[in-house]
Amino acid sequence: MSLSATEKLHLRKMITELKSHKAPHTEFVSVYIPQGYEIFKIIQHLAEEQGTASNIKSASTRKNVQGALEKMIQHLRGYPKTPINGLAIFSGNVAAGEGKQDFRVWSVEPPVPLNVRIYRCDKNFVTDILEDIMVDHNVYGLVVLDRRDATLALLKGKSIVVLQKTHSEVPGKFKAGGQCCIPTTLVKINDKNEITISNLDIGEKVVTYDFKNNKFSFSEIIDKWEVEKDLLYEITVDDTTVSCSEEHVFFVKKENEVKEIPAKELRIGDTVFKVENKAQESIITNIEKKQGKVRLIDIAVENQNFIANGVIVHNSAQRFARIREGAYKDHFKKIAEYMKNQFLPLGNNLKGIIVGGPGTTVNDFLQKEYITGDLQKKIIGTKDLSYTEEYGLQELVDKSEDLLAEEEIAREKKAMQEFFNEFRENPKKVTYGETQTLRALDMNAVGVLLLSESMPEDKIFELEERAQKGGAVVKIISTETREGTQLKELGGIAAILRYEIEQS
Repeated sequence: MSLSATEKLHLRKMITELKSHKAPHTEFVSVYIPQGYEIFKIIQHLAEEQGTASNIKSASTRKNVQGALEKMIQHLRGYPKTPINGLAIFSGNVAAGEGKQDFRVWSVEPPVPLNVRIYRCDKNFVTDILEDIMVDHNVYGLVVLDRRDATLALLKGKSIVVLQKTHSEVPGKFKAGGQCCIPTTLVKINDKNEITISNLDIGEKVVTYDFKNNKFSFSEIIDKWEVEKDLLYEITVDDTTVSCSEEHVFFVKKENEVKEIPAKELRIGDTVFKVENKAQESIITNIEKKQGKVRLIDIAVENQNFIANGVIVHNSAQRFARIREGAYKDHFKKIAEYMKNQFLPLGNNLKGIIVGGPGTTVNDFLQKEYITGDLQKKIIGTKDLSYTEEYGLQELVDKSEDLLAEEEIAREKKAMQEFFNEFRENPKKVTYGETQTLRALDMNAVGVLLLSESMPEDKIFELEERAQKGGAVVKIISTETREGTQLKELGGIAAILRYEIEQS
């Protein structure tokens, strides 16, 4: 569990105070008691150390060590048992000057479990374990993806750290239609009628040819798009010409087989299929190439082909669908490999992985076994997103409050959202800025006091003590979230009130 800003602040204050003292000799006692350890055994051990300290040659050092141990023993006897997370306790003579005495004792119940047992007598108090507690070693893996992009990041406390980005080679819809014809191309819609390809709409039916069964049928247009090309091929068959892109595929008879060949590979004399009353073999009589930008249109039909200016031509739907599907797989495999490389080395510090993106894409990625079992076990949830990249990461965190319910980022965001909701609905029940909020504190009207961690620590402690005397709940908000930044811009202090007050 991550430490809250309040817990970190108080722990930092304790560490700062302990580190401000230094003994002339090894006289300061530091003891760390792990969770579950019996406190009376620690007291016994300290009593034994008192006896051992009687052998110290220096009278002042001996006196200070024994005094520190006695102060600590007396303090520990006030605990009926070891606190749930263990206990860190420090004692020593902090009086300035030789021969003076000011034995003090500090104890802290850590917000996370202690798993070490330490007894040390030194010139300084041992604070490195407390300092390590303040470092948030636990992180969440974040993945936002769609069929073209993916971004991997870590959620460290309240900070989103981008690790890696990747872009797929999936052709976009408007680039997929390489097999295109000029807008005036006539497409056969029944035995007697043709319509220009530019006037066709998705859902309409066109005539297609079944090469396997040698018969015509009707096939629905399932997609339509436009592209711009720099090169145009004009393929002349008998008395008709098909003007198209170099990628446009024709059905060509070679060695008694029907083969699919793009315009750029066609040759004069190749046999293609022309339609009058029936499909018949016809010879390409001319091929010309023309340079210059030209607008082209393509349609996708269920039966893979249509009849353009009387010639049976391929549509790009299924071929490009296969290309796209292969590119999707490569894209997903690459994301999975990046996840393995970035997340698995984190070991137990990785608390979970959250994956976000368009719902169908996320499901395709997770259900097709692209990622290993070790990673699958770490996934704690998915979210349907509208964005990718950095915006997507922020949206993912915003939508994952249920999954991050125990994390400080969610607690802070919830506290600030309650303030902003109240501000919108009932502005007389909130204050912000130092003048108005201190006035509300004086009136004992504050229910929740919100303090930015950007404020001076002394000021925070002063306001915290003042608020708690009036029964208010104090929440310290970091500046690492969007809401925390907003609080800082409001003066670093705000409050949700118990009752309405008139703002002066």
